[in-house]
Amino acid sequence: MNTAKTALILGATGGAGGEIAAALLRRGWTVRALVRDATRPGLDPRVDWREGDAMHADDVMQAAAGVDVLVHAVNPPGYRDWHKLVLPMLDHSLAAARANAARLVLPGTVYNYGPDAFPLLAEDDPQQPLTRKGAIRVAMERRLADATDVRSLVLRCGDFFGPRAGNNWFAAMAKPGRRLRALLYPGRHDLPHAWAYLPDVGEAVARLLEREGELERFARFHFAGHFIDGDALLAAVRHATGNATLPLRAFPWWLTRLAAPFVVLLRELREMRYLWREPLQLDNRRLQAWLGEEPHTPLDQAVETTLRGLGCAA
Repeated sequence: MNTAKTALILGATGGAGGEIAAALLRRGWTVRALVRDATRPGLDPRVDWREGDAMHADDVMQAAAGVDVLVHAVNPPGYRDWHKLVLPMLDHSLAAARANAARLVLPGTVYNYGPDAFPLLAEDDPQQPLTRKGAIRVAMERRLADATDVRSLVLRCGDFFGPRAGNNWFAAMAKPGRRLRALLYPGRHDLPHAWAYLPDVGEAVARLLEREGELERFARFHFAGHFIDGDALLAAVRHATGNATLPLRAFPWWLTRLAAPFVVLLRELREMRYLWREPLQLDNRRLQAWLGEEPHTPLDQAVETTLRGLGCAA
């Protein structure tokens, strides 16, 4: 157990931040989290909740006093004003990590990459993003690489899914709180795609942090997760729901085009369509070499837990 270590999680009520917090708690870490309302119901009582806003530098600095690790798993609410808020928020975390000689952890994505790097993505592949969010992701990692006085860790993953609802593709395919009538798939049914089950991501981060002293100053790893096509995902969803005839239907991209001017989330999802037109896989050989194996929950179990968490399965 690692009882001497303390981590501050920004975004602990979300998917990635919540699962990293859970994995650290299992290992005996002291976990703090910054939240706008520390009295809100449902907060994990094992976490030391500090009231504040990740968009306020002083709040982050005060919450981070004395920590060993700062996890930056927070995004502007509802994808709004990414271009204005994401980098300043990261700067607040960098300043707090620097002041406490703490390692900064950033859950990464594949938005950094363009099709020139497909189908198998390695940590050092060129990053030629096609989208605004991709360009921001590249800029975020560049901030970490350029901060030579701050130790950082980036774990890049495919599309997140897990029991905590959030703005992710799985929640767009299976609407939270609604009984599934069809699985809306964004790509061809036979096109494989990279998915990252969030409890496994949290476990991988926690295991890497157990070897903090061996990590590079700017450490990067790729998480392979589940590399599956729409047919395999449908089979797992049918198994989880007990509905052997549940259909797979094409995601309504036409709706995102019509609604994009009015619905921020749909506009942001539409920007990511290129990721569903070719196979996309992350090369995790470096992560496996470090950990011996990548944490991996069987697909049927991961999908069933996710659907229950989303309120889409009993």
